[in-house]
Amino acid sequence: MSITIRRPVEPQDSPESEENASGANTPGQRKPISKKPKSALRQPQAGAGEGLVVGGDPRVDLLPPEVRSARRNARTRRGFAWGVLAVFLVVVMASGGAFGLNIVAQGQLLVAQARTNELLSEQQKYTEVRNIQNQVDVAVAAKQVGASTEVAWQPFIAAVGSAEPPGLRMKSVTIDSASPIAVYQQSTDPLQGPRIATVTVVALSNTFPDVPGWLRAVLQVRGVVDATAGTVNRDDGGVYTSSITIHVGESLFTKRFETKGQ
Repeated sequence: MSITIRRPVEPQDSPESEENASGANTPGQRKPISKKPKSALRQPQAGAGEGLVVGGDPRVDLLPPEVRSARRNARTRRGFAWGVLAVFLVVVMASGGAFGLNIVAQGQLLVAQARTNELLSEQQKYTEVRNIQNQVDVAVAAKQVGASTEVAWQPFIAAVGSAEPPGLRMKSVTIDSASPIAVYQQSTDPLQGPRIATVTVVALSNTFPDVPGWLRAVLQVRGVVDATAGTVNRDDGGVYTSSITIHVGESLFTKRFETKGQ
């Protein structure tokens, strides 16, 4: 609280009043006028009181602190109200945007469904063609599966016969090969490679056969994985019967109906 005090102006003494107050004066003689020194005027003391202003306008703040607190609370409430309004507007705008996007998506879905129905109706015209195409695909797949284990045996047997040493003549050939519906049984001997068929060749000779040379020549034939010698027998007529067992690998598959790239 600030208090302002105005200091009244002191009247100055005039010569006439002094003469009247002093009584009768001697004619022709004036009494000197006495003046108060300037230092006699009251000066404001430093530290006499904070807020004391000499010569200012009188002002007093009598507003209770509860009113100021109420005003601050009102401003805070207004700020909260504006914040809630801003959040509400953002939510409304976001909801409107989502609703608009939903409408656009529903429209696109309807267009796509109409296009799908149109394509399905067009496909009905070609049902017979599709059925024939499916039958052709099944036939091609069956042919590929059925010929997956096909081997050109005639050239192979001719190559084995050419590898026979002089004096040997082929008597019989027995072939045990894989089938499209069964896996060919493999040997448990780790020294023998994977095979797809087993060929047993029986040959006759009038002299004792050169079986080791025969095996070396057979191993050079394309597709042979390994070969082992069988027994050698001599009948009463002096004719020798010998046999060898040949295992062949996957390189002999013809793959006639295999689709390119597979």
